[in-house]
Amino acid sequence: MLGNVLWTIVVILVVLWLLGLFVLKVSSGLIHILLVVALIVLVYNLITRSRATRI
Repeated sequence: MLGNVLWTIVVILVVLWLLGLFVLKVSSGLIHILLVVALIVLVYNLITRSRATRI
């Protein structure tokens, strides 16, 4: 269940990042912070999933 929520957050953050980068032409660092947060959530999800499958 938590994995589905994390994947949803990753998708939403990446979509917002792409919108901000290409559509809104925002040159703020906030757009890149969204991408970094999405990547952190993605890596966390991959690590916890691989740990759960080993147990």
